[in-house]
Amino acid sequence: MKNLAKFLLFVLLLSLGISLLYDYRLKNLLPRRTSEKYTLAGEPAVNPKEVASLEALNQERRTLVKQVIPAVVAVKTSKKIGIRRQYGSLDPFEFFFGNPRGQYRSPGNEALVQKALGSGVIVTDEGHIITNNHVVDQVDEIEVQLSDGRTKKARLVGADSQLDLAVLKIDNPGVKPLKLADSDTVQPGDFVLAIGNPFGFEETVTDGIISYKGRASDIGELLQTNAAINPGNSGGPLINLRGEVVGINTAIISTSGASAGVGFAIPSNTVRTALESLLKQGRIIRGYLGIQARAPQSGQGSADNQGVVIEDVVPGSPAAEAQLQPGDVIQKFDGHDVKDFNTLRSLVAQTELNKEVELEIERDGKPLKVATQVKEQPAGYQTSRVLPQQNQPQQQNPAQPGDEESASDPLAAIHVEELTPEMARQLDLPANAQGVLVTSVDPDSGVAELQKGDVIEEINQQPVTSVSDYNKIAASLDPDQPQVLSVCRHRMRSFLVLRPR
Repeated sequence: MKNLAKFLLFVLLLSLGISLLYDYRLKNLLPRRTSEKYTLAGEPAVNPKEVASLEALNQERRTLVKQVIPAVVAVKTSKKIGIRRQYGSLDPFEFFFGNPRGQYRSPGNEALVQKALGSGVIVTDEGHIITNNHVVDQVDEIEVQLSDGRTKKARLVGADSQLDLAVLKIDNPGVKPLKLADSDTVQPGDFVLAIGNPFGFEETVTDGIISYKGRASDIGELLQTNAAINPGNSGGPLINLRGEVVGINTAIISTSGASAGVGFAIPSNTVRTALESLLKQGRIIRGYLGIQARAPQSGQGSADNQGVVIEDVVPGSPAAEAQLQPGDVIQKFDGHDVKDFNTLRSLVAQTELNKEVELEIERDGKPLKVATQVKEQPAGYQTSRVLPQQNQPQQQNPAQPGDEESASDPLAAIHVEELTPEMARQLDLPANAQGVLVTSVDPDSGVAELQKGDVIEEINQQPVTSVSDYNKIAASLDPDQPQVLSVCRHRMRSFLVLRPR
């Protein structure tokens, strides 16, 4: 006991000595620093009265953002994916992508839980939320986080893969919904805000303008904007100056996978039609004319070759009832100019079923007006795509796999194979994903933005459903021109621009 007391006394004295020595060193041995004199600027560089309009704009933008943010939500999804033993100890996700953020194995069982984050916007008092289909496709659980931090379970009301839209429902949102604007009135140059959760950063606001209206895509005409849109923005709203939704952000064109100032949104009129159809009918009701069409040739149709030329008419269709004929050029639909086939398709899709519409056409060089009723698209009907313009020179001797190709062609550096249903399931691709699977990309090819495991779905808006399709399309392209690829990576779709070296 005495020894213990002596030891504790020794430790106490030693600690006291060290403390005194440290204090002495601080006061006497280390150099002393004198305080620096400083004077902070007391006046702004610019007199606020001289930029009163900018100050007012600043306040107005704050008001706009404050009013719309509560209706924008984070859509959080999760899905359990079983690990198949034939792949050994390496999961296919890790084989192709490493271990992406948001994926982890559930402890104690053979499952991989994939988490994803998208965006959405509340558009009804009852709590209906618009988002992208690819955000919620084939998931086990959907949660919605509001701007005030509340988290609610969400129910999937309906979805459509062709339009890439989905409707969710939460109970008692307690939030004022945002109005869907008339996207027909939107014009290039209009100010817009993109709001969402890019890279998981919630309630992020970016601004820009409408860069182009009516950009053609495989899901219809889109609004193009330079407001920064990144992964995680999918399903979020594009907002106008009145706090209305003019579009739902859905895709980007990028060589890196991040924003390059070229983003796309589904127009609000398309969204409204899909929403009402899903809520009233439980599915998307699509109208159709029943034609196969192509772009007009020089000297056919309007001076700038706008419109579509009818190649064929489906018997019993609205087009047949209107007595449309092959060779007719459709120039206006229900008073709207028809720029191309995608314009016509969007106009038909937004038309109420059984509504009588007037078509302005040109037949044998003479203007003519005809009327018809838009009918529901029959089950199994494949939406017509615009055919290539006739009398165009065709590539001779298409290259086959293994043939030597131009060294400047970036597609020549991409190696692909057939996408099997099994691999699509293992990669957790959307149900409607189809294309070819990228197996490797030649090093130093300048195509670093593509990764092993990506799925190429389209090249220059031409669908790719097999390796044969890929080779034929690649062989027909000008290797000295940029090519636009529609690529699916996990549940995210984006556009990539490949430029010749």
